[in-house]
Amino acid sequence: MIDYRNAVATDGAAIDEMARRVWLATFAHSAPPADIDAYVANAYGPAGTLRRHLADPAYDFQVALKDGVVVGYCKLGPTFFDGEVPTAGTIHLHQLYVDPAAHGSGVAPALLDWAKGLARRRGTPTILLTVWEGNDRARAFYAKHGFVHVGDYAFQTGSQIDRDLIMRLDL
Repeated sequence: MIDYRNAVATDGAAIDEMARRVWLATFAHSAPPADIDAYVANAYGPAGTLRRHLADPAYDFQVALKDGVVVGYCKLGPTFFDGEVPTAGTIHLHQLYVDPAAHGSGVAPALLDWAKGLARRRGTPTILLTVWEGNDRARAFYAKHGFVHVGDYAFQTGSQIDRDLIMRLDL
């Protein structure tokens, strides 16, 4: 059985460890090792972006746990777009990560339902996200759940710039 709840500060290390592992499994092949190392050093660890956002009230996290172990999480917060697409009335789904061992267990749809519910409760009619153009699994998941490609975003991994698709879901 999977349990879901809002994440708290003490979840930081466990979420961070799972997210780092999933990110590396998904993206480590996509850039030179030095660029991967630079990204990981900024995103994860005690001073990384993930843990800073967990402590920031502008962000909301939902965590999925199986037998007390983090198997997924979802993070919503303010958008970081700078004119790529209109952002009025939107909330940004920054991450929805699921441990590969939990793929197919319903964790991703449950976390997405949480995100939709939070957006509705806040009166935010639209969810935006970015997904790397080479992440076919994630792109298919979001398309299956009604997200449409509305623009492109230049995502920096170290010194490398990748094309992320900006996707939009109107609730």
